[in-house]
Amino acid sequence: MLFNTWQFAVFFVVVYSLYLILAYRPQCWMLLVTSWFFYASWNWKFLFLLLTSTVVDYWVGRLMEPAEGAHRRRLVTVSIVVNLTFLGIFKYFNFFVGSAAALLHAAGLHVSPPVLQVILPVGISFYTFQAMAYTIDVYRGDAAACRDFVVFALYVAYFPHLVAGPIQRTDDLLPQLRVPRKVTWDKIGSGAVLVLIGLTRKMAVADACAPLVDQIFSHPKDHGSLMLLQGVFLFALQIYGDFAGYTDIARGVSRMMGIELIENFRRPYFSTNVQDFWSRWHISLSRWLRSYLYIPLGGNRGPIWFVCRNLMLTMLLGGLWHGASWNFVIWGGLHGIALVIHRFWSRRPNKSSAPEAPAVRRFKALLSWALTMLLVGAAWVFFRAGSFSTAWAVFSGIAACRHEVGFSLNAFLRPVLLATLPLLFIDIPQELSGEHEIMRRWPWVLQAVSYFGLLLAIMVLRANVEVPFIYFRF
Repeated sequence: MLFNTWQFAVFFVVVYSLYLILAYRPQCWMLLVTSWFFYASWNWKFLFLLLTSTVVDYWVGRLMEPAEGAHRRRLVTVSIVVNLTFLGIFKYFNFFVGSAAALLHAAGLHVSPPVLQVILPVGISFYTFQAMAYTIDVYRGDAAACRDFVVFALYVAYFPHLVAGPIQRTDDLLPQLRVPRKVTWDKIGSGAVLVLIGLTRKMAVADACAPLVDQIFSHPKDHGSLMLLQGVFLFALQIYGDFAGYTDIARGVSRMMGIELIENFRRPYFSTNVQDFWSRWHISLSRWLRSYLYIPLGGNRGPIWFVCRNLMLTMLLGGLWHGASWNFVIWGGLHGIALVIHRFWSRRPNKSSAPEAPAVRRFKALLSWALTMLLVGAAWVFFRAGSFSTAWAVFSGIAACRHEVGFSLNAFLRPVLLATLPLLFIDIPQELSGEHEIMRRWPWVLQAVSYFGLLLAIMVLRANVEVPFIYFRF
């Protein structure tokens, strides 16, 4: 049940109608049951994973609160082991077994590894990390255990963020679910604008880019250098429009119900360095990795080589979180290396105390932005390519300056402009103002024209086929 389908529209109308007329307690029950239904609509067989994780983490939290010492550590270990076991079996088993078999084969040992014929449960990485965040927070004493099973189950399964985030921390969402929510016209209006922005990002940008990106990455050797560059650029727009669009819709739908989800994207393609990029891209995952992996590893404490090790491990595991493929590990590793270089660069002594001219500062900012986008775009090739050989074919094809028979400048520029313009119309005002729903502050005539323009872009640019959200497979 995709957010950008009529099925979801009908689903939400029914849920929202019931939500508005029910009292707090029946409202929670209704949201929980419909959230489970929403998840089961993808594949009902995997609902047991969600339910098992919910039950285990609920009781671990309850039992851990009065516990102390070793018993407390054993309980949080139970939660982590259960959640990571589910994640390991359904997402990583074949990857690790296959990688081990390839390593043994390279050493001259031939084995036939077992292979599990399993389908990846949608959203398992997202709700697993959210459930683990709760038990770790309770273990640390950063949050109180939730004693209401319905509220806790809703915290895990709440349908707007269930399958692709944002990953909510305990204090982000649980306090809002424990008390009656107030729906106002302002929340309905701002939520509707978020939904419209999200649908534009998804349907007028991401889905419009998808067919051409698929065509170029499926057969990179058949395309010239410029078309390969076009494919890389369009994928950068596609994944941003796809994931940021999902988040906008999720936040908008939730806000209309009086429940606020955290911001997950903050115009990442305006970043001027890789650290800035990760403070703007997939913010909830960055925050999760920092709180539950980077800081426990040691964070910024200790000598510089120790800090660099922590950065690399965090980004490598962050890459692997996205998918069971070495391409994702390479993608995370490239960002890790860039973060390490940035760390060393930012520590260099500033020998000049004289203020720089404005033109020099602007030139440096532009150069820094261009280098950051070059790194991000190059790394996206590994993210999108199905294998290392495909990624290599893309890079080698670009480097070869290969001409493509029948190349048309119009065919090159038209998709790029059509995909870029809607994002520029949305993101530039957001970046200049720092407000996600800046359109609501415009004069009503300009608002009406803008909303009509976004709807028109959706109707004109949307793809003819249904394109699933990219992050649903993570």
